Amino acid sequence: QVQLLESGGGSVQSGGSLRLSCVSSEYTYDKYCMGWFRQLPGKEREAVAAIDSDGSTSYAESVKGRFTISQEYAKNTMYLQMDELNPEDTAMYYCAAESGVGCDIRMRGDYWGQGTQVTVSP
Repeated sequence: QVQLLESGGGSVQSGGSLRLSCVSSEYTYDKYCMGWFRQLPGKEREAVAAIDSDGSTSYAESVKGRFTISQEYAKNTMYLQMDELNPEDTAMYYCAAESGVGCDIRMRGDYWGQGTQVTVSP
């Protein structure tokens, strides 16, 4: 079973940037749909970005234009570049992998990292 490990979370001022990283224990190209989820306190976990092996990306409307998902397959690493952060982005962020057909923002997530906290202050 694939293992995922996130890093890069922390505290930042409103308008600032962070880059999250997710290292996979397996080579993910053509095997998994990869993505990032976040969970606000008291809310259900929601997908914010997904990336397919063909390079196609999709985003939740709330982060579109501010977040960028990418993969560096040679390093088994996925990234989430987060710019123009605001307090509403404060959440626990999770790396996710999914097997099967299809890969977009509707992904459900089959495998999860432990989560990394992102806190944005006003």
